[in-house]
Amino acid sequence: MKFTPEHEALRQTWKTLIDREINPHMDEWDRAGSFPAHELFRKLGAAGLLGVDKPVEFGGSGLDFSYAMVCSESLGLVNGGSVPMAVGVQISMATPALARYGSDELRGEYLAPSITGDYVACLGVSETGAGSDVASIKTTARRVGGDWVIDGGKMWTTNGAQADWMCLLANTGEGPVHRNKSLIVLPMKTKGVQIVKKLNKLGMRASDTVQTFFDNVKVPVRNTIGQPGMGFVYQMQQFQEERLWAGAGTIMGCDRIINATIDYTRERQVFGRPLLDNQVVHFRMAELRAEVEALRSLVYRACEDYLAGKDVTMLASMAKLKAGRLRREVSDACLQYWGGAGYLWDNPVARSYRDGRVGSIGGGADEVMLQIISKLMGTMPRLENR
Repeated sequence: MKFTPEHEALRQTWKTLIDREINPHMDEWDRAGSFPAHELFRKLGAAGLLGVDKPVEFGGSGLDFSYAMVCSESLGLVNGGSVPMAVGVQISMATPALARYGSDELRGEYLAPSITGDYVACLGVSETGAGSDVASIKTTARRVGGDWVIDGGKMWTTNGAQADWMCLLANTGEGPVHRNKSLIVLPMKTKGVQIVKKLNKLGMRASDTVQTFFDNVKVPVRNTIGQPGMGFVYQMQQFQEERLWAGAGTIMGCDRIINATIDYTRERQVFGRPLLDNQVVHFRMAELRAEVEALRSLVYRACEDYLAGKDVTMLASMAKLKAGRLRREVSDACLQYWGGAGYLWDNPVARSYRDGRVGSIGGGADEVMLQIISKLMGTMPRLENR
């Protein structure tokens, strides 16, 4: 994938804002278990960073998806995964379907302020009994006159405590599970929306993640994104962008941890010489760097194919699988060479170790990625043959 001066200017804008507005506060936000999403998103929106690939008529830059990939990759400079994940929800998880299929009225009301950062968005797909198995969701929206009446609940909702609206997937009819769902814009202050609790997570501590219940929640049918019954299809399309975003976001984060570990082991003296001088250490750094470059090549190839209009389900699934596993491998390997210092809570490698673990769970677990890849390879046995 070839990057233009415009891509590089976007990288520099992100670097400047990360250095000034995010990294100086990450320790504080991590300890607090939250960050001021509206305040930060407005700054990102003012810099034109939340809508690079969104329609110009609603405040976006109208650029192609490669610019979103640059956003994700640049966020690897953040000293933690919480803020990049929250920004990723805003750019590549909750808004793509609205931008692509929403009515002009709906996009003007919800997409435009999400691009400026005045609105914070969240995605309502996972439930307590339906995570990676999206087809099994139980939340329903039944039509009563001109309204949807929503009952059920969602789990693992990133940005949920501060969000202004949710891109909600709900069952809106009978029939096949892949054709009975719709995506609905749900304002979070609607009567009957209840945030039950903020979840206490192993990592991603600064990103608020909540469980939400819906009790007789009424929203206008006009809040439906695109065609009723097409929600599962739209969500699968959103997942492709989410998984490519996850792959790109892992690259620079791994580079950052490897670089920090090289610097630390060069300075740390063990038995009278720098720890880095041991062959096992500098060979391991070389191995990890090679793996990061392999991921970079995979992500860039998948992005090129996506821009060309090709089906990237397999490549996006491979990138997501590889990214989740590599983040774990890099963080674990590097933490070892920091010794006791790496076990301290505020150590950047320790934070990467905690934050990175969700990469193999959220957005489709490793096992689901392997299932998708196996199906497309034609190696998965048919259900009736099991």
